[in-house]
Amino acid sequence: MKKALLSLLSLLLVLALSPPGGSAANPDETNVELWNAVKPLETTVTFLNSGAHPDDERSDFLAYLSRGLGVKTSSLIANRGEGGQNEIGDELDNALGIIRSREMIEAAKITGVKAYHLSETTSDPIYDFGFSKTPEETLEKWGEELTYERLIRFIRTYQPDILMPSFQNDDTQHGHHRTMTILSERAFKDAADPTVFPQQLKQGLSVWQVKKLYLPVSSADQATTSIEIGKYDPIYNMTYPQLGEQSRYLHKSQGMGSDIPAAPRQIHLDLKQSSVDTKNQTDLFAGVPYNFTEWAEKLPRSASKLNGEVKYLQRNLDAVIAAYPNDKRVFSTSQTALSNVRSITAQVKKAKLSPAIKNDLLHKLSLKEDQLQNVSYVSSGLEVQAKAASKILTKGQNTYVTVTVKNNGKQTLKKVAAALNVPKGWKTKTKYKDINLAPNKSTTMTYLVEVPEDAAYYHAYDESTITASISYKYGSTKTAIKKELDGTIAVLPDVGLTLSPEDIVVNTADVKEEIPVTVTLKNYTEGKASAKVALKVPENWGVQPQNATVSFNEKSEEKQVKFTLRPPKAIQNGEYQVKAVATVNGKTFDSTIQEISYDHIGTFYYQYPEAINTVAFELLMSASLKVGYIESGFDKVADYLSNAGLNITKLTEADLAKGDLSQYDTIVTGIRAYLSREDLKANNARLLEYVENGGHLVVQYHKPSDGWDDLTTAPYPLTLGNPSIRWRVTDEKATVNVLKPESALFNYPNKITSDDWNNWVQERGLYFPMKWDDRFETFISMADPNEEPFDGGILMTKYGNGTYLYTNLVLYRQIQGQVPGGYRIMTNLISYGAK
Repeated sequence: MKKALLSLLSLLLVLALSPPGGSAANPDETNVELWNAVKPLETTVTFLNSGAHPDDERSDFLAYLSRGLGVKTSSLIANRGEGGQNEIGDELDNALGIIRSREMIEAAKITGVKAYHLSETTSDPIYDFGFSKTPEETLEKWGEELTYERLIRFIRTYQPDILMPSFQNDDTQHGHHRTMTILSERAFKDAADPTVFPQQLKQGLSVWQVKKLYLPVSSADQATTSIEIGKYDPIYNMTYPQLGEQSRYLHKSQGMGSDIPAAPRQIHLDLKQSSVDTKNQTDLFAGVPYNFTEWAEKLPRSASKLNGEVKYLQRNLDAVIAAYPNDKRVFSTSQTALSNVRSITAQVKKAKLSPAIKNDLLHKLSLKEDQLQNVSYVSSGLEVQAKAASKILTKGQNTYVTVTVKNNGKQTLKKVAAALNVPKGWKTKTKYKDINLAPNKSTTMTYLVEVPEDAAYYHAYDESTITASISYKYGSTKTAIKKELDGTIAVLPDVGLTLSPEDIVVNTADVKEEIPVTVTLKNYTEGKASAKVALKVPENWGVQPQNATVSFNEKSEEKQVKFTLRPPKAIQNGEYQVKAVATVNGKTFDSTIQEISYDHIGTFYYQYPEAINTVAFELLMSASLKVGYIESGFDKVADYLSNAGLNITKLTEADLAKGDLSQYDTIVTGIRAYLSREDLKANNARLLEYVENGGHLVVQYHKPSDGWDDLTTAPYPLTLGNPSIRWRVTDEKATVNVLKPESALFNYPNKITSDDWNNWVQERGLYFPMKWDDRFETFISMADPNEEPFDGGILMTKYGNGTYLYTNLVLYRQIQGQVPGGYRIMTNLISYGAK
């Protein structure tokens, strides 16, 4: 009886969540791509969600708006997430920013949302510099004028009807989040003010008045309107929140996405600002014309003819939607509507309307023309493939691009043509002209592409280097769409150089006579090439050989050259750089090309000046200390410590499960290793036994959700801070108070002084423990300005005959950032108890 009741309730829930008419009822007839194309014809509303970082978008609500209602929806994100954490690799900083940017773009495709960023380059001031607790700090680092000008420019370009920042402006939120909310609220009026950034108007933009600004709130009693978004959609075979989670799974570097059940869900919105008369109605679109039928009502009586034309247009758009899923009828009705929208656009341009209404209406018509051309293309059955013979190009190179067009539809398309869009200064040539393409026929057009000698190098945030514009006519109606080429097309240097090691520590306590350096050269030119490579070293340094020549037989071939550096015996503390330069055909190259390739985003490249950042300082260590390191994949600390001279062994799954752990004086876990190493969790008891038998275990920081058990992971109860905003010190210059200066942690083998806490990068610590057993000792305290200090940055306890140490200091960023204090403090932490 209970099972029957549950089944009935489940059925009622599905029926209640099922959307009204408009979606195909028969799953066998669903054509998701075609539905995604026709659904936006239903409404003229535009919606903008603003946030700070990739993954800040409100995916569930945006999926409902875009896929459920057809609203043209976009996310505007401030930075690229360069300061975040990486759960799929060891890329950090700009390389991570490239990953997170592409993840957001791919995620947005699932929800039908367009992703934009205020940050434009990898050296942009609008940078994710790490966690910030205040908008004041954020704007100081980003540049308030620059950030706000770009926001106003975007709003005037995109012209949203409704604007919704993702977060409230309160002290529970990240400073970056609060900043975007503050600026969005200010822009509501300023984007419509011609005295605000007037130069934008001289550049062709118009002022724009957003109609409504909402902020999400947590409950209905705080809200102006509450919207049920948990509806089941048979087109996607899931609810909109589930669709949103599918998009969030693409944010893999942040560990996003979860499986959720089909269930009701409401979003609560508080109307903060409005420029329209809502007539005391509280629904989301009150006061905002929803379609062209409602737009017709805004036209003056003197434009009665235009009024009728605009209403007629909406009927044509509705006819296209009603034709779904019959692609032939969708195609024919879209041609009528496309011709109609162009005719009305010409009429509106000539009509005597107020500037505000004319601008608004022309914008809506332009969007509908783009949407209708997409409907025309999707329903036409036209299949387009565009490929470059070479995806990696060099300056002065020629390549070929082939565009193959096949008509899988039911109608003959006339004057089918393709044109390549290339950067200014590039040349394209082809012998092919437009043709008529009957059903089941195809044609291939080949283009010679000439890359100029002064071509700009590829940048991961630029628009695609080459795209194809496909056009055709049916009757008198022309359709034109843009297609991306397969893969990433990139102009790269003739040769890329990668130096190993990435960074060098010169220990002034024991200056090595020789430091080996390997230069890996990769050929990006077509065919054979020769490169002469040399190292540029600091004054008074020696290097052998002086230079070397390598020959390449084919593209993408790699060759290595080994050099030996000889630093001066009396080297002074400080920072130095070792650079490499290669000469190919009389041209010099000195860049590293970092290839960033993952299945969920594709392949991209990050070009930056190659150099080995070298730092000289005193680093004392025990020659006999033997350290086992449990790598997480999220840091490179083991490699950096090895290069600095410590005896580090990376522990494998077999080592943790069956190996002799007692041979190591100390074992260290990489950051968040309990998340990425299932074998670590499975063998945690062996590690605790290792400590009990006299070993020293150093555990670097974890999130509470990283498989950390408050009661059993550490030898005694240890609870990590949550929510994270409350349990971190973001000021990298925050004063550090040493509570037990007599401890060996601060005296052996290195005497830790205030200098070791200087020049830290990004932050001091995060996920500070919030509660721990009394048997743990505390050693340091620190705080952000105007906050109570945390004293859990280093916790240590005796356990059996050994010691267990937990630290949430971001030592990995200091070590990988070549901060001397990071090395010295970490060396002391792992040397505790050594003889």
